[in-house]
Amino acid sequence: MKKLRVTVEGKTYEVLVEVMEDSSASLSAARPPASASIAPRPVAPVTAPVAAAPAPAAAASAGPGDVPSPLAGKVVSIDVKVGDTVAEGAQVATVEAMKMNTYIYAPKAGKVSAIHANPGDGIEEGAPLLTIA
Repeated sequence: MKKLRVTVEGKTYEVLVEVMEDSSASLSAARPPASASIAPRPVAPVTAPVAAAPAPAAAASAGPGDVPSPLAGKVVSIDVKVGDTVAEGAQVATVEAMKMNTYIYAPKAGKVSAIHANPGDGIEEGAPLLTIA
């Protein structure tokens, strides 16, 4: 491993690089003579910017008739409205996680009595998306 100092857009970083082949001969030609003195520059600590993510909907325990989200993610669509009659196995919602859509199907036939999430909402695993009575 070699420790290198890299400057990108005026910010200096110290990095460790694994050398895969011996290239010491080519590096020695690029090095300054031993008599040359190079003063080290101070390195500012590297801190990554932290972006605030929208808080996902709190995971409420699913009750009877609730259709829970099978994973944490973002609600892409709710495909039914309150009052709609759905058949068992009908698609009722879509949740996206890690750039993949998961389609949510009605676990039983019935009438949609409540919708607990909206498109764009963050949702936790197990939180109810809607209720089928």
